[in-house]
Amino acid sequence: MLTIGTVVMGADDVSRAVSFWTQALGYVPRDGEIKDDWTVLVPAEGTGSHLALDLSETPVQEHPRVHLDLYAGDAAAQAAEVERLVALGAETVDWDLYPDDPDFIVLADTEGNRFCVIDTSAG
Repeated sequence: MLTIGTVVMGADDVSRAVSFWTQALGYVPRDGEIKDDWTVLVPAEGTGSHLALDLSETPVQEHPRVHLDLYAGDAAAQAAEVERLVALGAETVDWDLYPDDPDFIVLADTEGNRFCVIDTSAG
């Protein structure tokens, strides 16, 4: 049986992306290594999926086929996390595909990669 080990995201500036995602997720560079073209981040505590940041010149997709969903316990935690992530450099995305009562907020990281912060209490 296969498992997801690493999610890979493109970045124009790997160092900037590393700075954002280490603060956003509490991850650390694997083996303390940060390279200009490729860095793998791992959970600082415990196990979990890895996040690799790969130097890329490919333009960001407006409606990406793959993205990260980050979970928050309720609406208050979601709002606090969105505020914290924006303070770290994320931007809110004017998402044209929101349903009438969304349980998610779409953000973009410092490289423009879209991700969602989900209110998991919404069901």
